[in-house]
Amino acid sequence: MSTLTQRPFVFLDVDGPLIPFRSRPVAEGHPPGGRETGRHPDGDGGNPLLERLDPGDGRRLLALKCQLVWATSWMGDANEVVAPRLGLPELPVVGWPDTDDRIGPGLHWKTAPLVAWAAGRPFVWLDDELTEADRRWVARHHPVRALLHRVDPEVGLTSADFTRVERWLDDRGDDS
Repeated sequence: MSTLTQRPFVFLDVDGPLIPFRSRPVAEGHPPGGRETGRHPDGDGGNPLLERLDPGDGRRLLALKCQLVWATSWMGDANEVVAPRLGLPELPVVGWPDTDDRIGPGLHWKTAPLVAWAAGRPFVWLDDELTEADRRWVARHHPVRALLHRVDPEVGLTSADFTRVERWLDDRGDDS
């Protein structure tokens, strides 16, 4: 299957985008932490920030025309702890190199490994630590379109973030 017919990846960071640094208001009828799904393990593993996960994010992520992939230092724990609380299935996980060799000044440590993992496929990267250095590097080293979208870590994913991603996924010609 060519890169033009494959669904783009959406690389997901957890801390900041899905678990915001500030508490979020809980939507009526949707208890925090996805408790209405009944799919997460009992207890929170001692992490009270898991209550900031919004199951609505999981529903909106599943509705995107993409292949979701964990791109987080949570690694496989994202499937064990985060995914059930968001109502997500088990997702592929990007493995990170053992070294923190940065390829360029100001470049995020995830940038080069994500481009390698994408292997020429279009992708969206949702993270709270993205900079212009990452965008420039990806534009020079990734042969197809990519959207590096910075999420405000104080509030996490918002409707505006989802709208931006949905528009990018729907517009096959916009490389911005």
